Amino acid sequence: MLVGMASASPTVRHRRLGRELRRLREKANLTLEEVATPLHWSTAKLSRIENARTMPSGTDVADLCDLYAVDPPTKAGLIQLGQEACQRGWWTAYSDVFAGAYVGLESEATTIHTWEPLLVPGILQNEEYAREIIHAVHPELASTELDRRVDARMARKINLLGARAPRLHALIDVCALRRPVGSPGVMARQLDDILQLADRPNIAIQVLPLQVGAHPGLEGAFSLLSFDDEDLDAGYIGCLGGEIYVEAPDQVRNLKLSFERLARVCLPPEESAAVIAAVRSDHDLP
Repeated sequence: MLVGMASASPTVRHRRLGRELRRLREKANLTLEEVATPLHWSTAKLSRIENARTMPSGTDVADLCDLYAVDPPTKAGLIQLGQEACQRGWWTAYSDVFAGAYVGLESEATTIHTWEPLLVPGILQNEEYAREIIHAVHPELASTELDRRVDARMARKINLLGARAPRLHALIDVCALRRPVGSPGVMARQLDDILQLADRPNIAIQVLPLQVGAHPGLEGAFSLLSFDDEDLDAGYIGCLGGEIYVEAPDQVRNLKLSFERLARVCLPPEESAAVIAAVRSDHDLP
């Protein structure tokens, strides 16, 4: 199902803990009520824990493990997993900027697939371009608030370039590259940055040409995040009304299928780089 997640971002470890606790309850053939009643909890609390909406305390995890007759090593491992899930990620320093769960999940993803029809994807934006975009969307921001949002976006980009960088596959509509943002120099430098990033072995960038016409991405931008083999993939759709996270396996598969279909009608990475270079030259024209 489509679910709007709370502002307290569940990390990958948090999601894993909730999923494992639910698996143990189901293995014990216990309902939510049969677990909540002896612990003097509400069923809502237990449901939030299992769905990574609430972070359980170490005592909560221990109590659940005792009720499920979990062996001591597994119990210790789950308590440790809960402690690790409580650790603060770099993004929490920007909790006033990152209101949703996406950045916390993105920072732990091993693969990121993203489709963007309107602008350069946030994780590929340079500082000048990001400043122009954020100011256009939020013209009411004071300069200090604008600076902080730009800094936060640049911090996201560091994850893409680090030693544990995820694989990124970005699909971008050529219209987003042709749209002038700021002065011509801003767009030219942004496209130069994209060309440099496209040379990195963990990054693949494809451009959707205008000639394609109607295509599978017409319903809007979205991203797909993949983790290690133990964790479920997640989809993300952002809009003015809020954020939507897609976690149900069948709906994640639908997003993957849409991405694959869209990638097939985009130009290959080599041809895409040539188009980006040509568009970059156009932005240099007076």
